[in-house]
Amino acid sequence: MQPRYKFDRLELAGSLGDLGTLLPLAIGMILINGMNPVGLFFTIGLYFILSGVYFGVTVPVQPMKVIGAYAIAMGLSSSQILASGLLMAVVLLIIGVTGAMDLIGRYTPKPTVRGVQLSTGVLLMAQGVKFMIGTSKFQMLKQVAEPYLTIQSIGILPLGIIIGCVGGILTLFLLDNKKIPAGLVIVLCGIGIGILFGTHQGFDQLRIGLYLPQILPFEFPAMADFTMALLLLVLPQIPMTLGNAVIAYADLSREYFGKNSKRVTYRGACISMALANIVSFLLGGMPLCHGAGGLAAHYRFGARTAGSNLIIGSIFTLLVVFFGAHILAILYLIPMSILGVLLLFAGSQLALTILDLKDRKELFVALMMLGITLASNLAVGFIIGIFVAYALKSKKLQI
Repeated sequence: MQPRYKFDRLELAGSLGDLGTLLPLAIGMILINGMNPVGLFFTIGLYFILSGVYFGVTVPVQPMKVIGAYAIAMGLSSSQILASGLLMAVVLLIIGVTGAMDLIGRYTPKPTVRGVQLSTGVLLMAQGVKFMIGTSKFQMLKQVAEPYLTIQSIGILPLGIIIGCVGGILTLFLLDNKKIPAGLVIVLCGIGIGILFGTHQGFDQLRIGLYLPQILPFEFPAMADFTMALLLLVLPQIPMTLGNAVIAYADLSREYFGKNSKRVTYRGACISMALANIVSFLLGGMPLCHGAGGLAAHYRFGARTAGSNLIIGSIFTLLVVFFGAHILAILYLIPMSILGVLLLFAGSQLALTILDLKDRKELFVALMMLGITLASNLAVGFIIGIFVAYALKSKKLQI
């Protein structure tokens, strides 16, 4: 039986595996939407630690992607983002406590779950490539591929592509190496590049101190903020959260950890996210969730126990307590292309979960959901996938 906690280089490497999803959205929401960096990263660290202790296995912590991406693209205010987090907490608490989520999960067909995992995996891989070539939304807003490096190319070759290719090849060689974990090597190499060639933005202001988050650092959102958040952020986020951060995530956790993940239930995931978002609202952080992609990332790079949660949670918590808002200067050291490498391999791990689908109808559902997701979004793909999966149970319909 797998021990509850391990603290070794594999757990450390695995704990870093999902930085490619977490850091770009977190930094973007701080710089563009004015979120509080102390409250945001403190909440992330605390959630990593507490969820790992409670669930007893590796647990991912991610931003709510629909909310984060739309808020950054539209330049929404911190009050509107906070309002969306509190509304999501209420929704998740209701469907978790009442048992409605168990009912939704019970009647969600397996190919629909695999379709969510495939679609999320492909989206992560595409985002990873965008980070390498410099076309992600964050890089486009900054108008440069590597915003925190002093050089952008070597000859005619963009530096991000060079780093991405070398990092990808290195990861392939080390992916199953237990002595030299790929995730740890890639992140350390990235930090080394940042130290040597980084702009070192904010380094002159680094001061070790004691920085604790404030309660309600922003004003309580107005009714107009809640109304806009509900219509623009929460309603599109709900189907994606239920599909990816509850059903697909719990399914993948059981696949990876078996009986050890007995606490990772639909109900448990909903209540966990609800409580996290209440705390995040109070401390001025961003909306948080779990996610199948995050779990695949941590697992692929070596995480096998809740020890990985305590490691990454402690890193974030200690950095923000000792450096406060200046934690950004340290995070800027990791090039965007390095985050892209992590995303590329994490996405491939998640997408490969469809390998247990053997029936043509089941594969059709998963692939159709991928197409719909690429054309619109994952929430639409999830909803249509449920209806199509049930329709294809009829023997009259053939693929």
